[in-house]
Amino acid sequence: MVVRRDKEATRARLLDAARRRFAEHGYAGTSVRAVAGDAGVDAALVFRYFGSKDGLFVAATADEDPERLRGLPPEEFAERLLSMFAYPPEGARPVAALLRSGGRAAGEARLQAAVCGPYLDDVAGTLDGEDPELRAELLVAWVLGVAVMRGLVPGTLLGRTDPDALARYSRAVVRALVDEPEGDARRGSP
Repeated sequence: MVVRRDKEATRARLLDAARRRFAEHGYAGTSVRAVAGDAGVDAALVFRYFGSKDGLFVAATADEDPERLRGLPPEEFAERLLSMFAYPPEGARPVAALLRSGGRAAGEARLQAAVCGPYLDDVAGTLDGEDPELRAELLVAWVLGVAVMRGLVPGTLLGRTDPDALARYSRAVVRALVDEPEGDARRGSP
């Protein structure tokens, strides 16, 4: 009798286990063997489905394909980035995994690719007025700050707030950063 494997279920179990391990222990503190053990499968399946530990890390810290964030209007970009990092799927804590892996090349590269990289140029290119690059970075920094408060600082009101309740304030912050600012921020003018 041949036992059939459910590739998608196995892949999902590996991702769930990897998300927990990377969030708790970072990149360096997570082994392929431990992830596979948590998922109840042989470690060779990690390499079959993800190619490497780096491939597993990338898959475990991305809720969606980051390329789909390219070219979005700033408002939609911020909403999708906020959803991906501040309201990830159950059990996923991508910001924790990325921050706890910052000392490793893979963690730094993933953080750069996930929240900086070409997206800042995309967003800055859509902004009129003064300091578009600074305003784009402020937008990403705000999203990461919300994600850190929600995911890493226990007991905060922000950590218990659902996405719909936060949406009104989020839109106001995004509008403030996207709209052309009054005065010149570099000179401190009002």
